[in-house]
Amino acid sequence: MTTMQDVYTDLAAEADELDALVSGLDEEEWNRATPSPGWTVGHQIAHLAFIAHLAWAAAADQEQFQRLAAQAKADFQGSVDAALEEYTAGGRAETLARWRAEQAAATKALAAVPADQVVPWLVNPLPPSILAAAGLMELFGHGQDVYDALGVERVPSDRIGHLAFFGARTRDFGYLAHGITPPEGEFRFELAAPSGAVWKFGPEDAADRVVGPALDFCLLVTRRRHHADLALAAEGDEAKRWLEIAQAFRGPAGEGRRAGQFR
Repeated sequence: MTTMQDVYTDLAAEADELDALVSGLDEEEWNRATPSPGWTVGHQIAHLAFIAHLAWAAAADQEQFQRLAAQAKADFQGSVDAALEEYTAGGRAETLARWRAEQAAATKALAAVPADQVVPWLVNPLPPSILAAAGLMELFGHGQDVYDALGVERVPSDRIGHLAFFGARTRDFGYLAHGITPPEGEFRFELAAPSGAVWKFGPEDAADRVVGPALDFCLLVTRRRHHADLALAAEGDEAKRWLEIAQAFRGPAGEGRRAGQFR
């Protein structure tokens, strides 16, 4: 897997790839509905700008971050909705320009934080490389909605290794989102990278295992595909249950995607 030291380079590359997809869109395409109910392509980019701004503040302006975090903790959905309104108010060109600026600033600020330090985040402080991996998760998930809305097939790269690692690390988030106490035992994950390498996380002798393509795993933990439509195999009752609730982000699970919605 690409190392965590490469996460900032890969975060920038993931943003560049999405930028190349959306930079030439016309107004109809920009305002096209995505699989996330009520969100257009423009909303997806605006949300990414907001998340990038939060990450920049966490790394570079912690006083501002604390103000933003307090608003989000008091009314998370309200904060998201307000950010969407703010970042889309100026129209397509302004939203795109703001996202590019916020994304570049966040990546640069996170990379400048010493690796042995942590930065504040919405629940717990995180090492900068882990927050960058979370940012790549946001780009992947919301980017997938854009790809789906435009009918473009995504060609994955091994950059998703950071998300695969992050998804394995955040296994318990799905349980917490559903009010379920996570199991004590760890899972074993064995995931086939786009390059053909195999990424392995967790103890080799774990009773519960998840095996399959890393791309499918990333689509699962970002809730961009229903588990029934993915080539992931679970061994053990707990791993089978986890496939139904998996997510790599805090907070409500949302509607996710229906079985058979994508093939």
